[in-house]
Amino acid sequence: MRFTGVLLLCLWSAGVSTAADLPQPTGDSIVAPNAKLELLFERTAPIKGGLTEGPAVAPDGSIYFSDIPFGSDKGMILRFDPQTKKTTVFTDDSHKSNGLKFDGKGNLYACEGSDEGGQAVVRWDVKTKTRTVIADKYMGKRFLAPNDLVLDAAGRIYFSDPRYLGTEPKEIDHKAVYRIDTNGTVVEITRECEKPNGIALSPDGKTLYLADHNNGTDRILVPPDPNEKVTPGAMKIYAFPLGADGLVNGPRKILVDFKDQAGCDGMTVDAKGHIYLTARGLKRPGVMVIDPTGKEVAFIPTGMPNQTADKPAVGIPSNVTFGLNADRNKLYITVDTQLYRIPLKVSGFVVWAKPSLAGAE
Repeated sequence: MRFTGVLLLCLWSAGVSTAADLPQPTGDSIVAPNAKLELLFERTAPIKGGLTEGPAVAPDGSIYFSDIPFGSDKGMILRFDPQTKKTTVFTDDSHKSNGLKFDGKGNLYACEGSDEGGQAVVRWDVKTKTRTVIADKYMGKRFLAPNDLVLDAAGRIYFSDPRYLGTEPKEIDHKAVYRIDTNGTVVEITRECEKPNGIALSPDGKTLYLADHNNGTDRILVPPDPNEKVTPGAMKIYAFPLGADGLVNGPRKILVDFKDQAGCDGMTVDAKGHIYLTARGLKRPGVMVIDPTGKEVAFIPTGMPNQTADKPAVGIPSNVTFGLNADRNKLYITVDTQLYRIPLKVSGFVVWAKPSLAGAE
């Protein structure tokens, strides 16, 4: 999750424009030009600000996602059932969960942010709804605001730790990507980024993809402080090569540079190795699909292009995941305070990791 200047306005928007109004998707090998976004959920809870985030597919094919408000309002984790098309509340106190992922045993892992959140990576037992903190510190210092995560085949958890909201003291003086090993040890993977956000692994596990989304401030005020000068920084997608030990073993590559537009939030990959990026720029909001070299191969609009800062932004995506089984070629997208899906011509990549830590079986 990140908030970028005028994009704060999207937090009160009503949702994506009517699907018929949106430009057609591009990239016929990925998505049919007549494919449409299907609205599955729209927030009705009496919580303020924020956005939906972190969709994750469970082993039973259901989609869990976060609904993150501002301040003292409690966040939620919701569950969408593709069979019934109903959304239910998994927990009405998510500790400001953001990114979510499942392992092969059905344990749910969550990044909990700041702004009165848990500032930790946790595991939920879905059956008992028991929450266990896996890690909340690095070298004795509290994380800033864990944002997004991905599990590798061994069950190790890679996660980003930026800060976009909240007044909590910052005990760590830099933003980085970490990994929680199966013995519970926290390892710093890289700090070669300004503000790490969305994160994913290539299907072969040899490349770590990372969104650098530096919105220029670590504490967004609503309404914005007119005296605060915000200068956004890097809005890029990086590829880091990983060795057999899962650590960075070479120079990063820049795959995409969004330049003066808001960059990517969350991301995922498909079975062919394409990377799906939630592009939040007002000129062209939607899901950008690139190949491992950074070449754009498809684009799925979620909002109207060329929106302007003087009006509420609508249709700004935050994160993506693929479904399972009959939904394996359906892309689920959290947008504003909604959940959508769209049929594709490719299937998602899912690796059911071993439970990450002892006691998670």
